[in-house]
Amino acid sequence: MTTVEGHRPGGALGSFADPSAAPATWIWRDGALVPWREATVHVTSVGHASVAAVFEGIKAYRAVDGDRLLVFRLDDHLERLYESARLCRTVIPFPPDELRTAVLETLRANGYRDDTYVRPWAFPRGLIREQMVPAGVECEVVIDTWPFTSHLFRERACRAGVSTWTRPGDSQLPARVKAFSNYHNGRLAVMEARVNGHDWPVLLNDRGQVSEGAGACIALVRRGTVVTPSLTSALLAGITRSTVLDLLRDLGVPVEEREVDRTELALADEVFFVGTGWEVLPVGTIDGLVVGDGGTGPVTARLERAYADTVRGVLPARPGWLTEVPR
Repeated sequence: MTTVEGHRPGGALGSFADPSAAPATWIWRDGALVPWREATVHVTSVGHASVAAVFEGIKAYRAVDGDRLLVFRLDDHLERLYESARLCRTVIPFPPDELRTAVLETLRANGYRDDTYVRPWAFPRGLIREQMVPAGVECEVVIDTWPFTSHLFRERACRAGVSTWTRPGDSQLPARVKAFSNYHNGRLAVMEARVNGHDWPVLLNDRGQVSEGAGACIALVRRGTVVTPSLTSALLAGITRSTVLDLLRDLGVPVEEREVDRTELALADEVFFVGTGWEVLPVGTIDGLVVGDGGTGPVTARLERAYADTVRGVLPARPGWLTEVPR
């Protein structure tokens, strides 16, 4: 087993992306597929418009039979995209069914047959010169895609550290909104973690209790029970989080969703992050304290296998979890 001593984080903030990969041939933008290199906007259109931009991160996995590409929980991700836009008081001018078709068509047009990351995102259309983006503004919608390398079964455990940066509360900058602006908080925490010799941060909320990682939810194992912070702990309502809780129950592992104290991480038998990008990532140390034996614990290993078998179509998935990309 490879423990934390053998772990090296990949990439600055998103280890699930390959920066050397060539861009896609096609990108979906406002109702049509256009050549990737022609999908440009004027630099003056970015500015304040990006503050209200919302997005989703979705993965499509190569099926175990090697001949199909399966998008994982596509409808759930799109539902959350519209919820984020609603909370930001912006308007996505396409119905969910049209975006669903657009995701599949973009993947088909680019000829992907291997693991692929999909990012639908929406930002206020045109020139936004007001300092505060007004309510009710219509958005432009883009669906971008690129290859990724899964980190499942790589026998790795990361070093985590509790950040001095605090996750904003629901009345400040609600974490349930998946907006680009929300991720600056996590970015600051990542940079701090790296300076302090860790790989990834753990953020606390404004009450001093465990919230989430920077772009991933967190859970711990204590005496055979998996404990994860509640959705009222200033964290994103993660779709991967929801998935793994269902899978753990299927495995007969007790699950608790509740407020989590920082000190519980130090006493845990196992700790792991979960997220679309990070999948299931074991934590080997917390603030320099070794978690378990410093590697992938037994509950985390079972979950990792169940998750991989689910996204690749080995296990029967729940209705709507897997959507095959047409040829």
